[in-house]
Amino acid sequence: MKGQVAKTPPMGWNSWDCYGASVTEEEVRANAEYMAMHLKSYGWEYVVVDIQWYEPEAYSSMYRPFADLVMDEYSRLWPAINRFPSATDGMGFKALGEYIHSLGLKFGIHIMRGIPRQAVHANTKILATDKRARDIASTNSICAWNTDMYGVDASKEGAQAYYNSLFDLYASWGVDFVKVDDCSKSFIGFTDYFADEIELIRHAIDQCGREIVLSLSPGPTPIEEAQHLKKHANMWRMTNDYWDCWEDLLFAFEKCHEWENHGGAGHWPDADMLPIGRIGVRSCERGRGDRQTLFTKDEQVSMLTLWCMFRSPLMLGCELRDSDEFTVSLMTNEEVLHVLNHSQGARQLYREDQKIAWMSCDDELGYYLALFNIGETEIIIRTDLKDLGLREEYIIRDLWTKKDLIKTSTSFECCISPHGSQFFKLTSK
Repeated sequence: MKGQVAKTPPMGWNSWDCYGASVTEEEVRANAEYMAMHLKSYGWEYVVVDIQWYEPEAYSSMYRPFADLVMDEYSRLWPAINRFPSATDGMGFKALGEYIHSLGLKFGIHIMRGIPRQAVHANTKILATDKRARDIASTNSICAWNTDMYGVDASKEGAQAYYNSLFDLYASWGVDFVKVDDCSKSFIGFTDYFADEIELIRHAIDQCGREIVLSLSPGPTPIEEAQHLKKHANMWRMTNDYWDCWEDLLFAFEKCHEWENHGGAGHWPDADMLPIGRIGVRSCERGRGDRQTLFTKDEQVSMLTLWCMFRSPLMLGCELRDSDEFTVSLMTNEEVLHVLNHSQGARQLYREDQKIAWMSCDDELGYYLALFNIGETEIIIRTDLKDLGLREEYIIRDLWTKKDLIKTSTSFECCISPHGSQFFKLTSK
């Protein structure tokens, strides 16, 4: 079933950048309604509730250490009803999922790899097996930044039954997308990648009877595991959390170049969420709170240009209801989004001083060219068609302004602001 989902990079909204661990059902529904009304026709479809929906007292992007979590008798976490009222009477996320589906959208949740520590301490049951939480826990496998879970020892009897019970539950809730966190972590000199648990999760999805996108987080995911990722996951993070600062965007150019040959139908390297618009409403990541993105307009355009050219999944992190005209223009440019869904062979052509160029092909034998200025001064970039291997006459179209610029068989020039970009389609006639 893996190959039936995410044939193009998933597009949606995720609650983390705006609400941290504290998003409520009201906020999820409201953002879903905005997406359905204003963005669905452009391909945006997933609405994802991020971390700790099972923590009643979550209040920001900070985690309360060893908090009491909402859990059933089978070691499975459930939505906190004070934050998600429709979860009462054992409904879980079923009602919320049905509402999002009624809008023509798809529903997603975040989970942590492993089994709740409180389940292990209480040695609670696991559905469909006589094994209990302590029998499958790997208590030395812990997350460095969150105290909710222990890892699961894939070699233990009952480990697969536990993950099967999770995804059977999520399927009954109508979940279409699961972001699994703490799947790869870096230490000095080496990276720990939890391949065995990822395989348990893949099998659990395949047996649950529902098509579910599997997103792995947070990264940096080791490129040495590329083939394993393509086999088992639909998308995976290339970096740690990405925020609205130029240094993060500059690093994204390196990671996209590193992973440029590994995306394809059903498996996409993920450059992370898009911190545009109003973010940080209840967040204190990197010492910042409620704000409009700190990216300049040029930097935001460069980010969307790179993400679409590279074909990264697109996950909006903002409070959609507060989107201004410029933010809406980024989310609804159908010509730019067409590159995300209908291009192939994206590659970095060159990186010289403060200039970066990427190129790809479209489905109709045209070409896309993205030019970036990563420096601090304005530059002029001259592009010779023969250097691109092109010998015909081409119409050069600006995708962001949706305007044809010139027709040429030789070369063209463009002026690019600091941290800015230009995004072109080249069509022969």
